[in-house]
Amino acid sequence: MKRVLFLFLLIPFLAAQTTNEVEITSEPSHHLAVDNEYIRAFKVEVAPHTATLMHRHRHDYVYVTIGDAHVSNEVEGKAPVDVKLSDGDTRFSAGNFAHVARNLADQPFRNVTIELMQDEKLRQTPSYWPEESGEKAFPGGRSKILFVKDGVRVSEVNLEPGAVVPSHHHDGPHLLVAVSDLDVRSDVEGMGPMPGQFKSGDVKWLPGGYTHTLTNVGKSPARFVTVEF
Repeated sequence: MKRVLFLFLLIPFLAAQTTNEVEITSEPSHHLAVDNEYIRAFKVEVAPHTATLMHRHRHDYVYVTIGDAHVSNEVEGKAPVDVKLSDGDTRFSAGNFAHVARNLADQPFRNVTIELMQDEKLRQTPSYWPEESGEKAFPGGRSKILFVKDGVRVSEVNLEPGAVVPSHHHDGPHLLVAVSDLDVRSDVEGMGPMPGQFKSGDVKWLPGGYTHTLTNVGKSPARFVTVEF
C-alpha cells in the first residue's frame, strides 16, 4: 500500500519536471536589452556545454548569431535538431513554441533574439517596403536585404575602414545589432556628427524620420544588422 501511494505521489512530480517551462523573461541566459511597443531584444549567452531552461517564445522573432555556434535545438515534443551557425547568421523563426537551446561547443553560444511584439497585426498588414530583396555595393562596402517577415525588413551592412554608407532616409524606427565591434559616425542632416562605439552583440534602438550617412571611422571592418519597421 505504501509503495502504491509513493508511486501515486511521484507521477505528478515527474510530469511537472518534464513539462515545466519558464517565460523568456525569466530564462537566465536571456538578458533583456530593449523593450518597447515594437520589440523585446534579448542578448543571449549560454556557457559552453550547458543549456537554457525550457522557455517559451510567444512571438515571432529574428535572431542574429554572434560568433560561430553549434547547438542542439530541443523543441518541446520534437526530436532534437543539431544546428551549426556562422558568425552573423540572421534568421527568422515563427513563435508559439517552447524549447531548450543546448550549447555543444567549447565557446559561449551568443545571439541577439528580437521578438516582434506586434507580429499578429503585422502578419495581416500588406508589406510597406518597395524593396524586399537585393544588394547594393558602394566604395568599401555593401548592404544586403536578407528578408522581409511580418512586414519587418532585415538587412546586413559591411563597411571597410573609412567606407561610407551613402545618404539614406529612415522613415520608421529600427534596431541596430553590432555583429563586429563598431566605431562609426552618423552624419544626420541638420545636426552635427554623432559618434557611436559598440561591442559585438550590442544593440541600439533608433528613431525614424531622419536622413544620414554612416562612416566606419574605426581601423577594422564593421558589420551590423538592421531590423527596420
